[in-house]
This record gives sequence, structure tokens and C-alpha cells, in this order.
Amino acid sequence: MSLLLKNISTVVSCDTSDTVYEGVDIYIKSGKIEQIGKDLKCEADKVIDCTHMICYPGLINTHHHLYQYFSRNIKSVQNFELFDWLRALYGVWKNLDEDVVYLSSVCGMAELMKSGCTTCFDHHYVFPSGVSTKLLSAQYSAHKDLGIRMYMSRGSMNLSEKDGGLPPDSVVQTTDEIIKESIDAIEKYHDKSEGSMCMLALAPCSPFSASSELYSESAKLAREYGVRLHTHLCETIDEENYTLEKFGKRPLSYMESLGFTGDDVWYAHGIYFNDEELKFLAESGTGVAHCPISNMKLSSGAAKIPQMLKYGVKVGLAVDGSASNDGSNMLEEMRVAFLLSRFAYSSDALSGYDVLKMATSGSAQVLGRDDIGSIKEGKCADMFLIDKRRVELCGADFDPMSMLSTVGFKGTVDYTIVNGEVVVKDGKCVAIDEEKLFEKGDKKVREYLSTLL
Repeated sequence: MSLLLKNISTVVSCDTSDTVYEGVDIYIKSGKIEQIGKDLKCEADKVIDCTHMICYPGLINTHHHLYQYFSRNIKSVQNFELFDWLRALYGVWKNLDEDVVYLSSVCGMAELMKSGCTTCFDHHYVFPSGVSTKLLSAQYSAHKDLGIRMYMSRGSMNLSEKDGGLPPDSVVQTTDEIIKESIDAIEKYHDKSEGSMCMLALAPCSPFSASSELYSESAKLAREYGVRLHTHLCETIDEENYTLEKFGKRPLSYMESLGFTGDDVWYAHGIYFNDEELKFLAESGTGVAHCPISNMKLSSGAAKIPQMLKYGVKVGLAVDGSASNDGSNMLEEMRVAFLLSRFAYSSDALSGYDVLKMATSGSAQVLGRDDIGSIKEGKCADMFLIDKRRVELCGADFDPMSMLSTVGFKGTVDYTIVNGEVVVKDGKCVAIDEEKLFEKGDKKVREYLSTLL
């Protein structure tokens, strides 16, 4: 399959030289960017006229909980902070089944794709008794049906309320069960080849739902199989107090003692790292997924992203769980990231282009991938295009590198391309009937939440 994008008005590449191309074509073949240049004379199976369009690298979401797409906007939890919010919603999530996971994943990833996202990492850690082996399979099917690039995880919890954790007994497993199912998941879903459409990480949920043994055993297993590690860390002061009281260590020191740091590890949130810890993250190569909207909604705080980037910490952008956002829109996440940084750090804040780089090449680095994250010859053909001839963008394109963060873009993109395939066209997902998906999803979510509605 070959694709020729003709007459692109502007290409913001996000490459290491921050190249911006004007009036060029992009030739794509077998999922890779073959050529970038003016008036390319290439034969292609499909040609798209991109006159008046701005082209950006595909956005990369480094932390999500897709199953939460079906527990959004629940009135009873809107004013809760993290621990109380989790306790309330575990009563919903314990009823997850493969249909809920499939449909919530399709809906969530469809929204991501329509906002220019081409790669989604999902942290799935809720495995109710009796369905644990079916849920990742359902999510894998959703990714295949949509055509998005997927980074799955085998998340885990083994500390229930009776053990001093937050989740109910019905959604935790023993360490032995988790390790066995983790091996199965790696062998089934992890493709480590260049250009991979599906990879998998091991991801114990959090220090207050996963034991020391589970963290250390997961780290050993991940290194044996060559997969990455992920967890929530330093999201709230409550978490910090928990690890200090229980282990006599701050969260990062606790992770270090368990072998859960390094250039194959990244954390979600990272709000409460101090300067010494930020320097350690940079030196060790440990990454952070920045989730600004979730952090604001749950009143968790503002992560020190300018300091992280100053010290050289790897930072990517993420929407977090749909129930703490309450959406899956990477373009919205970018603008909020920019505004939160301006609000919290004034003249030290991120620029609009800093945020775009975080959502593209920065996110790719966090996920350990050098084949995505920028528009460059030889890289995977993941990108999105926006026609700038819109009233809401009139006079907004003087700085296309910053536009998506400073002005923002509230609609759906015109095209999203993943691995050289058009997956969103004219703002609609190509592979699915969105009306039928809504009907099926709406029926299922009302059944799923019937005890709350």
C-alpha cells in the first residue's frame, strides 16, 4: 500500500532539528515515510490533496484506562479526591466483563484517533474473578478493529481492603496468578519488532494496591522478557503519606528499593517529586506521563514539568482514565497542559511547542520507541492533518508549531494516518460505523451502570 500526500501547506515535523516544511509532499509506502519534498513524482495507490492543510506527527498517549470510558460523569463522585474516588468506583469496576472492555476501548480509542492520536498506551489493572483472561483479548480486538497503534499493559493488584489496600477482594489476584497471566500476555501480545502495532508492558497499579513482592517480581519478569514497566506514582500527598507510614520511604525511594526504576520504567503523574528526585529520574532514565486534566479534576496538583524538562527527565503526555478526565481527547489535553503550566509557573512555563513535542517525540521516548513520534524519512507513517480554512482557526496559523496548544483545536481532525493507513477521514473513523457503535455502547453502558442510574 502506498499513499501520496500532495501540496501540504505546512508540516511540523517535531524531529530533532525542529524542521518545519512548507508546500511539500509526503510519500508513504508499506507503512513508512519514504520521501518528503516538493513535487514528488511518485506513483501511489492513493493520493490526497492536502492544500491548505497543516500536518503534525501522530499524538502518543502514554497513560490511559480505557475501561473507565463507561464510568464517566457519575454525579456521586464528581467532588471526590483520588482515594475516595477510587473506593466509590471500584464498586462499579468490579462488574467489568469483556463486552464492557471491548466497547469502552473502541469508543475511547475512536475519540483519541479523531483528536489526532495514533498510539495509545492503556493501563488495565482491574481483573475481576472469572474474566481475567478475557479482558486483554477484548482490548486487543478493539485495537485491531480500529487500526490504531496499541501499547497494552498487563496491570495488576494484589492488595485488597482486608490487606490494607483500596480495592475490593473481587478485583485482586495472588502474585502467582498475576505472574502466570503476565507471562501469557507477553507471549501473546508483545511484538518487539520495528514498526510494531502492538506492544505490552507490565504495570502493577499503585503502592496502595500492589505489594512489594508484586513490584519486585514484575520487575524481574519484565527484564527477563525485555518489556517495559509502568505504575502510578507520586500522584497525591495521601500516597506519599501511605508509603512513609508503611515502608518508611518516600514513593520514589520505595520504587528504587524494589528495582522499579530505570530507562525501561515510566510513572503516571509524578506530581510530588522533589528536586533531588527529579535529578534521579533524569540520571536513571525513568520517565513520566503527564496527565494535567486528571490532576486538575481530582485536585491532585500540578506536576513540575518545566523542572523535569530542564533536568532532562523523559516526559510524555497522557489523558489518563476517561473517568478522571472525562474524555480521551489529546488535543484538549495539549491546550490544558499549556494553560496549567502558564498558571502554575508563569515565565518558567512550557511553550506551546514544548507541549506538542511532549505529546509526540517526548511520548515516543517515554515508551522506548524511536520509530514513531516525528515526521521523518524512514519513520512509521503516523500523522494527522487539519484543514486550516475554518472560522475557528482564522488568523491562528502564524505559529503552527504552537497553535494546537495556544489557540487549541476543538473539532475533529480531517485525517489521521496510522502506519500509512487512513483511519480517520473527514473527521470520521474509517473502520467503524459510529452511529451503530454509539447504539451498542449506549445500551451496554446503561446496563453496566444500572444500579447507579
